[in-house]
Amino acid sequence: MGRVRFSPEQIIGKLREAELLLGQGANVGEAIRKLGVSEQTYYRRRKEYGGMRVDQARRLKDLDKISSGGLIKPASFGIKAAVMGAVLLILSEVVNLNQDDRRSQLSG
Repeated sequence: MGRVRFSPEQIIGKLREAELLLGQGANVGEAIRKLGVSEQTYYRRRKEYGGMRVDQARRLKDLDKISSGGLIKPASFGIKAAVMGAVLLILSEVVNLNQDDRRSQLSG
């Protein structure tokens, strides 16, 4: 049997539905049966999306896309920033040396 993937918006809707069922006196077992998910899935999704609004879930999804889609790779970003900082430091020292040489040539 294939696995069904729900969007964050759908997950938040299902969690709200479960909250309503639990508020009406149903226990967790009855609520998850009506939702069609396992108890483990319910608790994992509640931990991840609980209390979140739909717009917040969309923002989270967009940030995940950016970080995992190759636009920004957090691990390499730190290394690249450190290398670029070192390069800029070396270049600034070279520029300062060149300016000092020019000043000494002009004065001497």
